[in-house]
Amino acid sequence: MFQRLHQPLCYIVIGVSCLFSALSDASTQYLSADAYIDVENGVRVENPLVTIEAGQITKVSTDSQPPPNANVIKLSGYTLLPGLMDMHVHLTGNADDHGYKSLAISLPRATINGVNNARKTVMAGFTTVRNVGADGYADVALKDAIDAGDIVGPRLFVAGHSIGVTGGHCDNNLLPSDYAATGGGVADGPWAVRAKVRENIKYGANVTKICATGGVLSKGTKVGVQQLTLAEMQAIVEESHMRGLTVAAHAHGTEGIYNAIKAGVDSVEHVSFLNDESIELAKQNGTVFSMDIYVTEYILGEGEKAGILEESLAKERTVGKRQRENFRKAVEAGVKMVFGTDAGVYPHGDNAMQFARMVQFGMTPMQAIQAATINAAALLNQSETLGSISAGKHADIIAVKGDPLSDISLLESVGFVMQSGKILKHSDSPDQ
Repeated sequence: MFQRLHQPLCYIVIGVSCLFSALSDASTQYLSADAYIDVENGVRVENPLVTIEAGQITKVSTDSQPPPNANVIKLSGYTLLPGLMDMHVHLTGNADDHGYKSLAISLPRATINGVNNARKTVMAGFTTVRNVGADGYADVALKDAIDAGDIVGPRLFVAGHSIGVTGGHCDNNLLPSDYAATGGGVADGPWAVRAKVRENIKYGANVTKICATGGVLSKGTKVGVQQLTLAEMQAIVEESHMRGLTVAAHAHGTEGIYNAIKAGVDSVEHVSFLNDESIELAKQNGTVFSMDIYVTEYILGEGEKAGILEESLAKERTVGKRQRENFRKAVEAGVKMVFGTDAGVYPHGDNAMQFARMVQFGMTPMQAIQAATINAAALLNQSETLGSISAGKHADIIAVKGDPLSDISLLESVGFVMQSGKILKHSDSPDQ
């Protein structure tokens, strides 16, 4: 009796096994194109075949063919690149809501804006971004919604509230004292700023953003003046690193840049008034620079219509030229650089406009692409899973027609976007 039952049961088990095997084969994807950019070795490689299983790259070859009846995505005329990464965005901010116009934007409205901007960003080929500051932990909500598959957007690393001093760049300085308006990350003194780091972590932040100096777009701040003290910055860095968070420091002014590096931050943002001492210290410490050298064009060209205050426009007229000069200086000195744009100050989805400026002001096309891929992944401590088209990494892959090493502006027109093996955009597909 047992043998008669056992024999069919074996057939059933074998059949199920075969079915699972067939399903596994069907879920394997193969991606082919004219070439791919090998950012790890700094070369363009022709005729790649990328094997993807369960959202992960399992093999990259140039001398093999997919099996018969395989699921092959053929991108003839295209070059593959790793999903791009922007290390300085504000997804809940809109480019036409600056200055006093921003006071009319509620937190719920800003969060809804963030949903729209997240989609624009990933469809532009940026599959991972670092959101460096948002009111009310709206960026944490966006991250959670994207992770849950509720909305479409880039993989997010989020700061929550930016930490800064009373009346500083991270504070709300637009309203008179009657309103008692204060930024959510405002704190004064080493223990108070530590408490803000802990609060951010409590509510879901996984990076820390600080405002070491005044800023261009903040009312009443002097762009070159240091705000957080060295002791405060050291307290923030120690607390963040102890909890596994990296630290990004907004810093335009010379002293603020130097002391942020001295305090041990992982990246300095903007880096406008840079000197030789800060360059040498950054190289010694392995500090990364994120310099938003495209945004000045939007601020000076469209900023007044968007509500940017004349005070801020005047500051940008001084800052923009110096920042671009120092970008070239930092590149020539060999400082580690990542791609960061300040999207939100200008329209989301236009992030790739910065690539051409990075090349114009000193980088090779490969260096600019590496800044937005392997360098960014290293800054986020995600080198094992992000930043290149190689086995073991997430299948975050984009494609452009032509060769971006010959024309970097091709990255402004991404025709194919895959995130963790899921195709989000395919310009040659009838439903796109």
